[in-house]
Amino acid sequence: METLFLFLGAFLLTAVIGKILLPVLINLKVRQSIRREGPQKHLAKAGTPTMGGLIFIAASLICCLFLIGDDPLLWVWLFAFLSFGLIGFLDDYAKLRHHENKGLSGKQKLAAQFVAVVVLLLMNQFLLGRGTELDFFGAVVDLGWWYYPLMAVFVVGMVNAVNLTDGLDGLASGVSLVTFAGFLVIGLAWAGAFAAYQLLPQLAAIMAGGCLGFLLYNRYPAKVFMGDTGSMALGGAVVGLAVTCRLEVALIGLGLVYLLEAASVMLQVFWFKLTGKRLFLMSPLHHHFELKGWKETRVTLVFCLAALVFAAITVGAVYIFSL
Repeated sequence: METLFLFLGAFLLTAVIGKILLPVLINLKVRQSIRREGPQKHLAKAGTPTMGGLIFIAASLICCLFLIGDDPLLWVWLFAFLSFGLIGFLDDYAKLRHHENKGLSGKQKLAAQFVAVVVLLLMNQFLLGRGTELDFFGAVVDLGWWYYPLMAVFVVGMVNAVNLTDGLDGLASGVSLVTFAGFLVIGLAWAGAFAAYQLLPQLAAIMAGGCLGFLLYNRYPAKVFMGDTGSMALGGAVVGLAVTCRLEVALIGLGLVYLLEAASVMLQVFWFKLTGKRLFLMSPLHHHFELKGWKETRVTLVFCLAALVFAAITVGAVYIFSL
């Protein structure tokens, strides 16, 4: 019942805050600049309000007030959620300041992200006693000190993968809704068996409700974009749940759409340098299907359905191998 309350609360708060904040963003002329290298039809979206991630961030924080207690997991997760959201906010602010789609440099973003990851992993270790084990669906493997560099790269990679997924109306918020729903099912099923999962269903419900509420404004045709503020905050929330609840391996399945989007970019660069030709019509992957002639709504729907299939398989695997 508490989980349902938090889900509905996050959804309604996001809807209400959106009504309040959207006119403010419009009045402040917080507008999106569109990359000219992207699909040409996206140029029509120039001027759409951005930094809309502030809407569901605010709603989520209000809902988290109901979870404040003795469990330090909440604070570690909030650090992941907000620290990456802050990096995204600074990136969006730099874009607005320069009136173009170029914010912080790649080196600046990566440096800030790795600093955030180091702090996150230290908090996870000293506040939660995380250890250095990975749970491969019941088979626990201790990576020792290798856990930290491997996890730092994984976390930064996943956050940026979520950011890359935010390229179509409703895509990142829709895929993330499914991902958090997967975490929610895992948390509800095993909250009584694993102490680390006690807050998992509540936090996942808050984020799922926030994503659903944001879709009221972000679905096609989008009235507001989440910006890097929102996409990096979502990435931080996703990896925060994974590392605090020892679900890093499960996140590979739950977040497989994110990873495919990121992989398409890396493969595109590698193939072009190797052959001088493009592997995809355009990357990330969702742009490839757009240029193949798919409608934007179709791409978003298919990617969300794929995320649903991957999440169902992952939850099923977690259940089977934990028996």
